[in-house]
Amino acid sequence: MRISASIVPKEEHRTSSFTQEASGEILDFLSEEEDPKNPDNMGGDNDAYTLLLSSNQSEEKVKVSISAKIKDLSGKFFGNSNFKAVFSPTTLGSIVGFIVGVVPLIRKLMIGSDAPLHVIEDSVTMLGEATIPVITLIMGANLLKGLKGADTSFSTIIGILVVRYIMLPILGILVIKGATQLGLVQPDPLYQFVLLLEYALPPAMAIGTIAQLFGAGEGECSVIMLWTYALASVAVTLWSTYFMWLVA
Repeated sequence: MRISASIVPKEEHRTSSFTQEASGEILDFLSEEEDPKNPDNMGGDNDAYTLLLSSNQSEEKVKVSISAKIKDLSGKFFGNSNFKAVFSPTTLGSIVGFIVGVVPLIRKLMIGSDAPLHVIEDSVTMLGEATIPVITLIMGANLLKGLKGADTSFSTIIGILVVRYIMLPILGILVIKGATQLGLVQPDPLYQFVLLLEYALPPAMAIGTIAQLFGAGEGECSVIMLWTYALASVAVTLWSTYFMWLVA
């Protein structure tokens, strides 16, 4: 009994000392983990900061790349020669005039003798009066090029004239009469005559300007305009007479 009693306290003493040592090691380990001066902990913070910085830099790179792509695409779109040709000064002038005529506030400021900005209307009107003489000069230059000849074959010119002055007027008669029968066009003789006459007119003079803007087919366009305007006096006279008889 004495031996067992003496052994038990020794074992309890060893257990308690072992527990104290173990708890001390755990506390030391925890204190080392929580110590802000520990270089290992500083390394973990640095790694986290590095990851955050790299993510921010990657986001900035993505934003910069997207903005650069947008600028590149816009530069290609607005710098395209076809875009410039489509939105020529005449087209832009028509768009601006449409906006001025539609918006009531701008129309009151610019249109009319009592408008505050009436001087702008007078200036634009003065410039616009020179449009018809300039277009006539351009058409004359195109006809002069047509007289010099081009690589357009005679059969091609004959085909264009047949389509322009025979096929299109016949098609116009069918379209206008069919629309009148369906009630889409008013049965007004003058209105129908104007619609029919549109199918028998020669090509617009703006075609030569468009060909020059695009830089393609200028010689062919000159030859076609030469022959179509040469036959326009005869064709328009005959078709006008027939259209007046048709709508009477």
